[in-house]
Amino acid sequence: MDTNLTLAELDTEMVSLLPSKETLFFNNNWTGIYASNSSLALNAGTFLSQANSAAVQTIVVTQH
Repeated sequence: MDTNLTLAELDTEMVSLLPSKETLFFNNNWTGIYASNSSLALNAGTFLSQANSAAVQTIVVTQH
């Protein structure tokens, strides 16, 4: 397989620009995310008992 290009083949190639993309590096559009999960159950000083717990989840999103 020949990998060399001739000038005629190179002249037939086309070039086009890609569309611009927004990135966090060049844009001041930052998002901060804070998430926490918490749950508590207490089963102290009892015999053959059961402790239940309900979980709470909090997610806070701030965008600048």
